[in-house]
Amino acid sequence: MTTVLNKEDPPLDSSYFHFIFPFSMKEDCAGEAINYLKHKGYEFFSLTSKTQEKAYYGGNNKISHKELEHYFLPFTSDVLFPQKEHRLTFRRYSKATGVTAELHSDLIKVPFTINSIDVFLLPFELGFITLRISMKDVSYSEAIEFAARFRVLENRTRDDREAVVEFENKSYQQVETFLFNVLLPDFTRYLDVGQVNGSHFESLPFFIDERMYVQVLFQFEKGAKLHESDLFRGSQLDGLNDEGQPEISSSNKDFIHNYCIENGYHRWAPDTYYLIDEHVFSCMTNATGVERENKRDQMYGEFYYGLLLNLFHKIVLLRLSNRYSQVHLEKDNEETEKLIGEITLFSARFFFLELAAQSQGRNIFIKLKEVLQNQELYDDVKQTLSTLYQYQDQKSAKRNNYLISILTIYTVITGIYGMNMVIEELKRPIKWSKISSFGFFEYLALFVTITGIAASLLLGISFLKKWIREMRNRNSME
Repeated sequence: MTTVLNKEDPPLDSSYFHFIFPFSMKEDCAGEAINYLKHKGYEFFSLTSKTQEKAYYGGNNKISHKELEHYFLPFTSDVLFPQKEHRLTFRRYSKATGVTAELHSDLIKVPFTINSIDVFLLPFELGFITLRISMKDVSYSEAIEFAARFRVLENRTRDDREAVVEFENKSYQQVETFLFNVLLPDFTRYLDVGQVNGSHFESLPFFIDERMYVQVLFQFEKGAKLHESDLFRGSQLDGLNDEGQPEISSSNKDFIHNYCIENGYHRWAPDTYYLIDEHVFSCMTNATGVERENKRDQMYGEFYYGLLLNLFHKIVLLRLSNRYSQVHLEKDNEETEKLIGEITLFSARFFFLELAAQSQGRNIFIKLKEVLQNQELYDDVKQTLSTLYQYQDQKSAKRNNYLISILTIYTVITGIYGMNMVIEELKRPIKWSKISSFGFFEYLALFVTITGIAASLLLGISFLKKWIREMRNRNSME
């Protein structure tokens, strides 16, 4: 339920968006996807490339790679900004596009520019597609309405108003169609669009229902006054109602105030406010001059990567939790061991308690982690790991007890009768006539000899297969 907002919009100068689309990849197709991207003109993002500092952000906007690297702690930078295309890092491939299109609905007709596209190939067969969009000469309500409509890849509910993307005299009824027919044609061949192990937990995208995450910078005109209702609308993406009037999804001023306090970071108020929601990370500022440029650079640079890392954490943690619910411990020991390895790898290499060297960035990233509930998910996964280890220990102890019991029986019998009791008859040529005249205890000794040798061979082969499988799993995680 929404309420008509009885106040004018603060005058908006420009808007800058990151629309982030998480996806799951098919196994072992990252190499093919990389070749596809490079063939389409995408470049591997490297901090050592000076030309890339101003290649992807539109106009004269520029991101300092040196400052970006120093902003994060060294172990975080190694993952976010790899020097080589290593599979256990954030491999970013970017392309400047300059594509201009329009979003049409019953309420708005908004032109926008896609300055560039990022495709991240991540560990655990995950990825991000980011559309970097800018627009000018639209009202605040229209910009919010654009974000609310454009983030919906596929209209599924009654609340998803029909919006059409117009590009080069063609109409695309779904944003998803525009994305994969125009911007990244045929890229869906690398995406895992099916359901996970027959469940209803969809993998495209993995944790939001056919909607993109939105990071947005609203730059208002100098002196524009920002009220809590404006901050709330920008974070909740409350644009226009069915009559085309500015709307807000709460009429309770105390609720709006508490939301802005709990979800906001107000260090630079009243000029700049950051608000973080489960699906939107917004910055609203009326700062001017160098300070205005710095806010834009941060949203394109440090805060963008901090957001991606936190989204990656949430998706992996949700995926690991879902995998645990899918694993049938008694039936699939190999999957259990693989899940233990993935949880251990994630904990050791990717889940950092500290990301940034500067306090302002650290506070915002802590707020992101809180809103996305990553710490709670991580604690749950750690408990899962403990449970898996306990199960493995119990199963291993039970298996060892069985093995010891069997070997003890063989040892007792062979100790009583001696393994050489029928050995002479088994030498070539085998003396079948003597074997046929064996008594009961000689047949027992023969049975123990043959089954003992067979059991030893089977145990050796089983151990060798397990060792090879463990080595393959270990290599796949390096």
